[in-house]
Amino acid sequence: MRSPRTATKSSPSSPQLEKARVQQQRPNTAKNKKIKATVFDDCKKEGEWKIMLLDEFTTKLLASCCKMTDLLAEGITVVENIYKNREPVRQMKALYFISPTSKSVDCFLRDFGSKSENKYKAAYIYFTDFCPDSLFNKIKTSCSKTIRRCKEINISFIPLESQVYTLDVPDAFYYCYTPDPSNANGKDIIMEAMAEQIVTVCATLDENPGVRYKSKPLDNASKLAQLVEKKLENYYKIDEKSLIKGKTHSQLIIIDRGFDPVSTVLHELTFQAMAYDLLPIENDTYKYKTDGKEKEAVLEEDDDLWVRIRHRHIAVVLEEIPKLMKEISSTKKATEGKTSLSALAQLMKKMPHFRKQITKQVVHLNLAEDCMNKFKPNIEKLCKTEQDLALGTDAEGQKVKDAMRVLLPVLLSKNHDNYDKIRAILLYIFSINGTTEENLDRLIQNVKIENESDMIRNWSYLGVPIVPPSQQGKPLRKDRSAEETFQLSRWTPFIKDILEDAIDNRLDSKEWPYCSQCPAVWNGSGAVSARQKPRANYLEDRKNGSKLIVFVIGGITYSEMRCAYEVSQAHKSCEVIIGSTHILTPKKLLDDIKMLNKPKDKVSFIKDE
Repeated sequence: MRSPRTATKSSPSSPQLEKARVQQQRPNTAKNKKIKATVFDDCKKEGEWKIMLLDEFTTKLLASCCKMTDLLAEGITVVENIYKNREPVRQMKALYFISPTSKSVDCFLRDFGSKSENKYKAAYIYFTDFCPDSLFNKIKTSCSKTIRRCKEINISFIPLESQVYTLDVPDAFYYCYTPDPSNANGKDIIMEAMAEQIVTVCATLDENPGVRYKSKPLDNASKLAQLVEKKLENYYKIDEKSLIKGKTHSQLIIIDRGFDPVSTVLHELTFQAMAYDLLPIENDTYKYKTDGKEKEAVLEEDDDLWVRIRHRHIAVVLEEIPKLMKEISSTKKATEGKTSLSALAQLMKKMPHFRKQITKQVVHLNLAEDCMNKFKPNIEKLCKTEQDLALGTDAEGQKVKDAMRVLLPVLLSKNHDNYDKIRAILLYIFSINGTTEENLDRLIQNVKIENESDMIRNWSYLGVPIVPPSQQGKPLRKDRSAEETFQLSRWTPFIKDILEDAIDNRLDSKEWPYCSQCPAVWNGSGAVSARQKPRANYLEDRKNGSKLIVFVIGGITYSEMRCAYEVSQAHKSCEVIIGSTHILTPKKLLDDIKMLNKPKDKVSFIKDE
């Protein structure tokens, strides 16, 4: 990544195009503060309204951190899709917040074909990240006189939650893990693009972290880590005082998706993960019925109740929401006894002041009840089997002696669909760290899933042993038997072990090597020279406001997102920020894995040169 450039215009007749670094703001959360500082404040003029143009990526980005009321406060009167035909509004200036791709730039240039055909009075252009020279020069040559600003703001990621980000590149899964050698060039391009985006995450957090990666079994993490380190070095090479910016107290860990296959297929019973697995929630929108009417609700960060309960076990949620409802009801003595949804509907009519609060609680009670309606008939018994296979022990702590005997009742049941049976078969294979070709063929034939067999076999492309040439040892896990948990939720995602070990300096430096000079406070060996501070002081320095940034190639699960919050809560002085190419659900992941050995037409998100 080269230094960002700024094109400014001092007067309509004499454009000044120059390269400069945009100041990076440290946001309190990965939200709208950077966009406000580098975009809205940069072009805001008292009493002046503007039209805002967005492409597909920036629409998602802005939606994740801004509402229309926020945009109105910044002087934005209309938000338009840059790809669509629009009527000219020549008396107004336009703010373009777009990705630096040929498609978006060509749409911009069509808006300013000639002075008589210009759609708007002037343009302010803000690119999400580095704009290739060919596109930058194309803009400079074609319509520089109409441009008031042209900047790269380096925020090419989606801040999904306060501690979760995505690059919004789900197709990266295919290109990173397909065995087809003809896609090698596409993979290289995607790796470069992902590295650019990860650097914008670090830049937004104002961090120059030490970069390390999981060394085996694949080399994707190693390659991406090397690219990120190189681009971080270029980005932070020179600061405003012409001094090299050194490594900060944070570290970035890059991991291949195959590091924990179990967590991707297991039925998770914490609220958010369970809801997205069992219910048809699209674009975070939950559809439900109440009082005989169909309604929609968006599950978002602005919903305080959702943020409060999303990581709790479904059993706790089902107890807590009715209690909250009764608290509101008793406050106004509006209801007595057991609170039902029909009684709450009547309560809302009588108590307008509490309507919004109650509506949120009704949404989440409906969501929890819908989850339980899916869970009770079939999933409950399945969960016991899954937990026993995943941990290799039953609820009483007794070792599972015959994994096949545990699996068979699921395969013979008529109550489970093929996806659930495939998930169970995978957990069986993971539990024994791979099976024989003969055994796998017999499982596939008996369950009659020949057409879906690649959902199982193709895991090998992620470095997961399915039919290994020789028996392999399973990685050691932390002993969490003393931790209090629900019987059907005994499994702990691997990522939690990794996060805790990273913070406590227990990651093996051979298995988790740095591809840059390790910051002293994150020295994996814990060794320091006589001239350095005592190690205890280093640990204190590292934990004082440091960040642990994680990136998983190929998607993260909702249970892994939850772990980031849990570890941050337990280690309050070190915040975990977790991200990936996209967010996974088990069904979608199995569909993607099935496609790995099939041809793919094109890369949908590669940045145009």
